Amino acid sequence: MRRWFESLESFAIDVILERRAGKRAHTLRTILHALSKVYLGIVQTRLALYRSRIIRPHSHGCLVISVGNLTVGGTGKTPVVEMLARALRDGGRRVAILSRGYKSVPRPFLLRLADKFTRHKSLFVPRVVSDGVSLLLDSRTAGDEPFMLANNLRGVVVLVDRDRVKSGIYAIREFGADTLILDDGLQYIKMRHGLEVVLVDRQSPFGNEHLLPRGTLREPPANLARATHIFLTKCDGGDNSEVISRIRCHNRTADIIECTHRPKHIKNFSTGETKPLEFLQGLKVGSLSGIAVPESFENALRSLGAELELTQSYTDHHRYSVKEIERFIRRCARRNLDAVLTTEKDAVRIPRITDPEVPVYYMRVEIEILAGQEEWDRFVDRLTRDQPVLAPERIY
Repeated sequence: MRRWFESLESFAIDVILERRAGKRAHTLRTILHALSKVYLGIVQTRLALYRSRIIRPHSHGCLVISVGNLTVGGTGKTPVVEMLARALRDGGRRVAILSRGYKSVPRPFLLRLADKFTRHKSLFVPRVVSDGVSLLLDSRTAGDEPFMLANNLRGVVVLVDRDRVKSGIYAIREFGADTLILDDGLQYIKMRHGLEVVLVDRQSPFGNEHLLPRGTLREPPANLARATHIFLTKCDGGDNSEVISRIRCHNRTADIIECTHRPKHIKNFSTGETKPLEFLQGLKVGSLSGIAVPESFENALRSLGAELELTQSYTDHHRYSVKEIERFIRRCARRNLDAVLTTEKDAVRIPRITDPEVPVYYMRVEIEILAGQEEWDRFVDRLTRDQPVLAPERIY
């Protein structure tokens, strides 16, 4: 059943991105285009209800920073959340990251139903991935991104709950948090945001320019006006003036920080041994990934000098089975490859294989700011210098 759903998802993505031709694909795109008009009406009506205060967002009385994007997946959000949380933690703030735990193991249906009627009560508390000291859940229960954040950030609380109003209250009450970071929070307007950090992919700033479900946009580009800070991700050091000009059409005031996702090293999945990036020079490898844009990872391997002989990609957040991993390792062994390379995000979803025929490594990636370092330093300094800092609350 899982494979059927994933194949259906892959087909839908191919249709949306116009990688499928033919009458059936064209008909589906026409239907999706009509549905996107309905979706646009829902999105804008919802925002209007909050702007007019007909519906009031919940205020937590502390600093709330949302990190999100206009498009579905692929902007490299998790390393930005990690960098922000680390900077605020090092500046003395008590930080909690609130995630919905996308594709984590859901609670049983009856418990979820009961949770609807006991909202913000203590009967069903959020899942605590990390209490700031210990890693308390596995990636299946927590979700791969919250698990990765918790694993890399000591001194930062990581909570998972679809109701992030409730998890925010819990973080303040139980852990004394004074700063809440909403992971993937741009569309979560039930909770009042103090600062709105929005990521824009330099290579595909507004996806395929169509709204869901016809395209990859969650909101129209004009809604970028809500951003207080914009991270232009996946920059290559070249001229970004054209993309920035497009951004400025929708937001004239937000600080724009140009950054790239810089590989740092690779790490052996079984032994934990760390190798420098130079180790990849001339290495014959196979790549394994289940991320939104697998081409970005594959191109990174090539740019680092690896000879990419085999590639295997799955849908985003794919949960690997032992058979899938063993099968790919055997394929690599038959081709006499030197290593299997995967992403850090994939590594938390890969079952551990004892003594694999071909060693498996994952790549550690961190954010590097290429332009806008002063804006970033000023942003962090303002939030950490005179605590507690309460940024002006955003009105939608």
